Amino acid sequence: MDKQSRKAHWEKIYSTKLFTEVSWYQAEPQVSMDYIAALELPPHAAILDVGGGNSFLVDRLLAAGYTNITVLDISEKAIKRAQKRLGAAAKQVTWVVSDLLDYSPDHSFDFWHDRAVFHFLTQPEEQQAYVALAAQHLQSKGKLVIGAFSDQGPTRCSGIDIQQYSEASLLERFQPPFRQLFAERLPHQTPFDTVQEFLFMGFELP
Repeated sequence: MDKQSRKAHWEKIYSTKLFTEVSWYQAEPQVSMDYIAALELPPHAAILDVGGGNSFLVDRLLAAGYTNITVLDISEKAIKRAQKRLGAAAKQVTWVVSDLLDYSPDHSFDFWHDRAVFHFLTQPEEQQAYVALAAQHLQSKGKLVIGAFSDQGPTRCSGIDIQQYSEASLLERFQPPFRQLFAERLPHQTPFDTVQEFLFMGFELP
């Protein structure tokens, strides 16, 4: 899927479906918050949530006292939903509407969070571009957490083919330049009473 088609697809999803009508819905992003706590990120850490448009992670980060949050999503409609939900608090967040592979921030980040974006990049050149972008815009010792469908998870999501991953294949995509911190397979209960297995892996730049 080219970039223009990708954007059109996600704008349509967020124009026609409630958040609770998509499989990746989480009322509480507890897994991500647990990783952030374990990594001991300070309140001033520069955090990038990739594909976080209408996720509740930004709400929880603000409530936990984080002050330097950037949320990026390809869908403007998804971001507008989150901004409306947060009200005045949305002004505390930097919002970016962009295809990730076109993103060129003017500063680096301490923490890069991605739950369910990377597995939509099925072409090797896109995967390589993603890793290069993360390496370029994370600070030294910067942390990255990826949540992608495991090799026991779905093969499609939202009508699109995805790339499944094992621990070895995901590590292969990111090493080098990243160093692995952890790997964990976790079930995700969808709003439709089905279970999807995610693989979460944490990485660090040298």
